[in-house]
Amino acid sequence: MRLATFNILHGRTVDDGVHMDRLRSCVTTLEPDVLALQEVDRDQERSGRADLTAVAAEAMGAAEHRFVAAISGTPGATWMAATGREQPGTAAYGIALLSRYPVSSWQVLRLPRIPVRFPMYLPGPRRVLMVHEEPRTAVVARIETPLGAITVASTHLSFVPGWNRLQLRRLVHDLAGFPGPRILAGDLNLLAPAAHRWSGMRPLAHGATFPAPEPTRQLDHILTDDRRLYARTSDAPQMPISDHRALVADIART
Repeated sequence: MRLATFNILHGRTVDDGVHMDRLRSCVTTLEPDVLALQEVDRDQERSGRADLTAVAAEAMGAAEHRFVAAISGTPGATWMAATGREQPGTAAYGIALLSRYPVSSWQVLRLPRIPVRFPMYLPGPRRVLMVHEEPRTAVVARIETPLGAITVASTHLSFVPGWNRLQLRRLVHDLAGFPGPRILAGDLNLLAPAAHRWSGMRPLAHGATFPAPEPTRQLDHILTDDRRLYARTSDAPQMPISDHRALVADIART
């Protein structure tokens, strides 16, 4: 089973806009059986009001897919926390999980959020903004794979140090209520030692993923709590979109 996670930067090529053919090419090249996506647009002007999850699903031949909005509105402009009850056609931004295999159940987990505005420091002298942290969420599927039924979660955690660790701990606690084996995939905004330490899960893939052209650190992870699962191979290939590299693992079971 090939599993991939990819922060797609809403399908954008840095300095060259959004092109649907590049997103399709990425998914086709990765050839995933299960695909976790982060920074996914739906009905956003900047991405041509496309449903990026549906575009990726068509490219990989997914039997099942689910987009979960973290925010309703436009990142960096006017937005509010998504509730899951938004009207069709509402601009949204969040995460997704796609599978070539049947899914027996779907669940959405809303993660703790910083309740107040906080300072964000930008490059340049005296560039400090007071911002609201975006809501964070996870989508969980019970997937009927050739390796047996596996619980897979896709998420994108906060970039705020400390808060991402709290979110990860909450997410792992909640995942413990789902049947095993379990795999957690996504942009955790944590380095590999911290992701292992705070999740208690072990990595199935290794490779620097950020920044994409010359990556120096691994922010994207594929983790499991099951000792029977292992990766025959793993890779962090550069794609024609995003400021992250994708992370891919060919997973087997003893």
